[in-house]
Amino acid sequence: MTLILAIVPVLLLIVLMAFFKMPGDKSSVISLIVTMLIALFGFHYAVDNLVFSFVYGALKAVSPILIIILMAIFSYNVLLKTEKMEIIKQQFSSISTDKSIQVLLLTWGFGGLLEAMAGFGTAVAIPAAILISLGFKPIFSATVSLIANSVATAFGAIGTPVLVLAKETNLDVQVLSTNVVLQLSVLMFLIPLVLLFLTDPKIKSLPKNLFLALLVGAVSLGSQYVAARYMGAESPAIIGSILSIVVIVIYGKLTAPKKEKAQQNALKGKDILNAWSIYLLILLLIILTSPLFPGLRSTLENNWVIRISLPINDSSVNYTIAWLTHAGVLLFVGTFVGGLIQGAKVKELFVVLWNTVKQLKKTFVTVICLVGLSTIMDTAGMISVIATALATATGSLYPLFAPVIGCLGTFITGSDTSSNILFGKLQASVAGHINVSPDWLSAANTVGATGGKIISPQSIAIATSAGNQQGKEGEILKAAIPYALAYVVITGIIVYIFS
Repeated sequence: MTLILAIVPVLLLIVLMAFFKMPGDKSSVISLIVTMLIALFGFHYAVDNLVFSFVYGALKAVSPILIIILMAIFSYNVLLKTEKMEIIKQQFSSISTDKSIQVLLLTWGFGGLLEAMAGFGTAVAIPAAILISLGFKPIFSATVSLIANSVATAFGAIGTPVLVLAKETNLDVQVLSTNVVLQLSVLMFLIPLVLLFLTDPKIKSLPKNLFLALLVGAVSLGSQYVAARYMGAESPAIIGSILSIVVIVIYGKLTAPKKEKAQQNALKGKDILNAWSIYLLILLLIILTSPLFPGLRSTLENNWVIRISLPINDSSVNYTIAWLTHAGVLLFVGTFVGGLIQGAKVKELFVVLWNTVKQLKKTFVTVICLVGLSTIMDTAGMISVIATALATATGSLYPLFAPVIGCLGTFITGSDTSSNILFGKLQASVAGHINVSPDWLSAANTVGATGGKIISPQSIAIATSAGNQQGKEGEILKAAIPYALAYVVITGIIVYIFS
């Protein structure tokens, strides 16, 4: 009975969004209320713990998630205001007019780099918005951005998920990182192929799509494996994404028809730099404040810090915001300075920001309710009940289902890092009972979590807000579910065979 009650919030959310096609804000409010009632009466959770758990979840929703979503969409809206998005579109067309190459470059390459640097939704919001401006349909743009934002998530935000996993399990970071890359190896080829096929499903395009997917997959796998094994968790996604971008651009240039090459408009270097100034400044700020520069990061992290302590389950839960290294603040500064460089006035930029706030009001409700729901499920013990039941039921077949637990963690929380905090120790302890390497099984949690990212309601809320498609969350969830299921099945088989 406890297990059934624990599963109800997850199933309810899927049913309301995917089958009743209820907007994300309404379905998340209903699911939150039901979760609160189950926690109170099914799990006998104290009212004060419930209230503080929701407050903690709401705080986590506002920072970093909502601030980052707001600033990511703000950066895109500023580019529309200054009309520099036209130059960016022109540049993508000059690389190749082939829609498949444009989609792969934006979602797998540029999106992967954004995930590697910042994470927290930037890799879905910005590529989806640019794809829509290039003429792709909003639902398609959202779906491919979600599918692409999977593999890179393992080492997103400068390796945060794996670094947290190593801390939670007391395992070696480089061993964990290497195992993660090995478990994701097949998907590094399959995800690019899926993105190419979704863009151009014609049979005659299959050989070209296969070749490009193999090329990009080989570069991603080779570079990420070397980076993970010899450098750790911080760099695999960064190096893999940059090399993927280089390979896709070269391929696009080499395979462009002669007629197209002759017609290509040569944009001036100054105009290109000006158009990309917002994103270049954002990347520069993210790199400077990342663990790649530990001295500077340490100084910034210890100034302008807000700390809030909340009493939950007879202990203090600490919520901290370090504003000077906050990805949302970096996005804002990069966008604001870049907007001024592009010729916008200060007043105009604040008007764009306010209009973006109004554009995202439904997203704010959705994300606050979803993170509040996931926090209550965690603190009331619902998530551990589901995970433990799965571990107990599967026995020696557990490695086959280990990624499912990681997937569940991300589906509920919207974060690979949170999934590792929730289930990293569980995976390592189960490994001891069934004589499997804890490094291998703990890595499977992160790998499964990357699959859950595809269908996480929080990620879907970001995707819909990027395309101004609030209310169509269910449509996108239905489109993305088959890919997420296939993703988790493939990782489960890999984890089981080599366990």
